Amino acid sequence: MEVSNEEKNDLINKIVISMWDEIGEQAAKRLQAALYVNLSGYELKKISTELTVYDEQNAVDYLKKFLIAKKIKGCTDRTLHFYGTSLKKIFATISKSPMEIQADDIRIYIANRQIKGNVSLTTINNEIRNLSSFYEWMQKEEIRTKNPMNKIEQIKVYKKQKEAFSDMEIEKMRGNIRDNRTRAIFELLLSTWCRVSEIAQIRLSEIDGDRILIHGKGKKDRYAYMNAKALFAVKEYLKERRDLNPFLFPKMISLLDAAQKRKGQPQSECRFFYRDPELIEENNHIDKGTIESIIRKLGRSVDVVAHPHKFRRTGATFALRTGMPIEQVSKILGHANLSVTQIYLDLHEEDIRNAHERYVR
Repeated sequence: MEVSNEEKNDLINKIVISMWDEIGEQAAKRLQAALYVNLSGYELKKISTELTVYDEQNAVDYLKKFLIAKKIKGCTDRTLHFYGTSLKKIFATISKSPMEIQADDIRIYIANRQIKGNVSLTTINNEIRNLSSFYEWMQKEEIRTKNPMNKIEQIKVYKKQKEAFSDMEIEKMRGNIRDNRTRAIFELLLSTWCRVSEIAQIRLSEIDGDRILIHGKGKKDRYAYMNAKALFAVKEYLKERRDLNPFLFPKMISLLDAAQKRKGQPQSECRFFYRDPELIEENNHIDKGTIESIIRKLGRSVDVVAHPHKFRRTGATFALRTGMPIEQVSKILGHANLSVTQIYLDLHEEDIRNAHERYVR
């Protein structure tokens, strides 16, 4: 169905208004003029979607087969869940079977996510990667002969370098810790540079002296090492444990059950739950969200912006400043390649100057 000139003008104005706040008044007016000029010689048609019926079960069937293939390939349950929820949402939004989706459908989906979805470019790029993986599988299995993602490119994202903790911030947080469990978590994050999910899943049986067997991303195991402060903090924390839970940081029972068992004891004492075997789940570890909450709360108590991932950046940055080769830094972090490690580093001009004076002759 062809649109009238009036409808075409309304469309142009709608596009300009949608970009007004982002690009500013002058650029928006130039965009409006450019659209009028470039579309003047074209007729536009509305796409009718009245007869389109989305068969959700059809998409689910393909998705199940894809996830099975990924499971066989060795993807973790967390990765499979990410693929599943992301792709299911995309197919439902586009409202077409995976067999019918074309490159233009994906372009429109991406454009809507950018303009209306209020999501980051990193999130959109993750969705593009998931779709690419899905359609590569479809093409390899000869379910589809053409891959619509061959025409879709990743969106260029400016990777802003994030800051590490300063020495003062570390000492301010360290000085405000009030219980041994928090101290053990803090010193482990600072010493091992582990991901928060890796810290949460440490088993007591996997601690051997000052080293810990870590189960990293992509089912890749590595060893992490504790310095003297971390080793001392962990030992002091374990002295207070009386339970048989196999994890270094066990999970607390529900707050409701805990309240009944504590019989009116102050809520503030909950941080010491790990001293009481009755308040610990039998065979479960702490949630990574709980660790994140502990660290953020500790940071706020001394006016420091803190989260667990910042400890990885801090450890890598400090090590490189003192002369550790970047290859070793990358290995400790559990990275597959150096380009990922380089994003973590918070190196200032003074660091570059000092390195030049030290190594260049």
